[in-house]
Amino acid sequence: MSPFQRHRWFVAAAGITLAYVAVSLLAHPGSGLTAFADIAGFALLLCGTAVSLANAFRRPPQERSFWCLMAAGFLLWACNQASWVYFELILKHLAPDPDLFDIVLFFHVVPMIAAAAWRADLLRKEKRIHSGVLNFIMLFGWWSFLYAFVVFPHQYIVLNPDAYDVCYDRLYMVENGLLIAVLAIAAWTSFAGWRRLYLHLLGARLVYAVGSLILNHALNVKTYYSGSLYDIAWVAPIAWIIAVMLSAPDWNLQIIELAHDSRWNKLVPNLAMMAIISLPVLGVWTVLFDRSSPAARAFRILSVLAAMLLLGAFVFLRQYFQDQALISLLNESRRAYDRQKDLQSQLVQKEKLASLGNFVSGAAHEINHPLSAIMTSSEHLWSIERLTPDQDALIRKITNQAHRTRELVANLLSFAQQAPGQKIPVDLCVLLHRAVQMLEPKRIPGKIQLRLSIAQDIPTVWANANRLFQAFVELIENAMDAMEENGGGLLEISAQLRGEEILIRFSDTGPGIKDPLRVFDPFYTTKAVGKGTGLGLSAVYGVVQEHDGQITCQNKPQGGAVFILLLPMSTEPTAKAATAAF
Repeated sequence: MSPFQRHRWFVAAAGITLAYVAVSLLAHPGSGLTAFADIAGFALLLCGTAVSLANAFRRPPQERSFWCLMAAGFLLWACNQASWVYFELILKHLAPDPDLFDIVLFFHVVPMIAAAAWRADLLRKEKRIHSGVLNFIMLFGWWSFLYAFVVFPHQYIVLNPDAYDVCYDRLYMVENGLLIAVLAIAAWTSFAGWRRLYLHLLGARLVYAVGSLILNHALNVKTYYSGSLYDIAWVAPIAWIIAVMLSAPDWNLQIIELAHDSRWNKLVPNLAMMAIISLPVLGVWTVLFDRSSPAARAFRILSVLAAMLLLGAFVFLRQYFQDQALISLLNESRRAYDRQKDLQSQLVQKEKLASLGNFVSGAAHEINHPLSAIMTSSEHLWSIERLTPDQDALIRKITNQAHRTRELVANLLSFAQQAPGQKIPVDLCVLLHRAVQMLEPKRIPGKIQLRLSIAQDIPTVWANANRLFQAFVELIENAMDAMEENGGGLLEISAQLRGEEILIRFSDTGPGIKDPLRVFDPFYTTKAVGKGTGLGLSAVYGVVQEHDGQITCQNKPQGGAVFILLLPMSTEPTAKAATAAF
């Protein structure tokens, strides 16, 4: 891109300014020059409003507040210019002094101060829209009070045009000075495209501030007329700002988190606080040192009291939003702590099962050899016909206990299995139905009820069908055993899709679990001696972890226990549902 194309909007702004200068020099003062000046100025301000709004719609959401506030400033500025069009082109006379629309001109700077202080270039980790809006309202209210305190007594209480012009011009310059200071801070603490933008705006407002002093002096000495060279003081800065806003989208306005003093982020809140503190100071000055008329002093005191009441209410409202944000942050911290605690428990449980599995695997193999010898010898003795009844009873007991020990060893070996089986796309609906059908003969009719509820949109999961089926059987069987001890009940099994995961619930109406936090620990069981080894749910936990899922257990307030499984759905786009043969 050529330099001309890169800076085409600034070239256009310079051309508009030079054209205005040429018309001012060549045209004679009169209605034609007045119409040209008023309409051209109004058109420029409307153009600035339109460009700001266009940027607000086209730029990222983070920048939207900046461009909307700039549009509000230009719109108020255009409303003031519209009054000049009305008075000079329609009513055919100069605008009165003082003029009601001077208030509109004064307040057009406030949204621009808020736009610069908003710092659209800074990354915000959390939304603070309420706080930002309240800060802007507080600043707007403070400037409204300041205008009423300084200017209104000479404009509407006791009319004094000379004092009004002096007070208005000084307060307007203070307001412009504040905008220049905020832009300077923003340019200093930003970089790249945003620094370029802030520096251009700073330069334009400096030119406008100096030009305003000259133009106001011309108004006071009655040498100003619309279309004179004095208008260049505000036409050139407006054209400059419009060129900046048209060029800004090409300047790579990156929004990042800057590593500078955090006090700059608190600029608007600090300004709002200074505004609150200034109110009683101005009230004391009015009472002790103000030499204005009694009506003006009374109005100033009332304006201080009204501002203290209004801004005080906004302070309390702002504090309320901050308290709510703090409570939300504390709740989020508590949830994060709970998630971290759960994750730590899962990691500890996983490491515990892994180390215990290695130990159990070796021990089970060592026990299996002498156990086989015991069973072979006891069965040989049992086959001898010359045993006495007492000896036969002892041999029977040895054989039964040996068989039970072999089942325990088999459970230990099953629990200690570390190598995951082959995984295929599995239909959970089929697995759950088959698990329920397999345990149907163990269900006591009339006492234990099974209710299965599966959503229609359940996708397949990438799993080992046999091991997952065994886990479902173990959970259902445990629930049935618990309800049988409690005299019966209802087991509800449901499956539904939750985001990218499948949620499966096993909810029973049994007596609940004495210690839900230990339910997956190896060898932990609440069953009677001889009825359980305490390894079933530990094996279930291992199967779920093997499938990258999560399982939790808790007691229900109304009684009973609920096991919740979360399994990730299959990532194979073309996988077809299948189940292994049992």
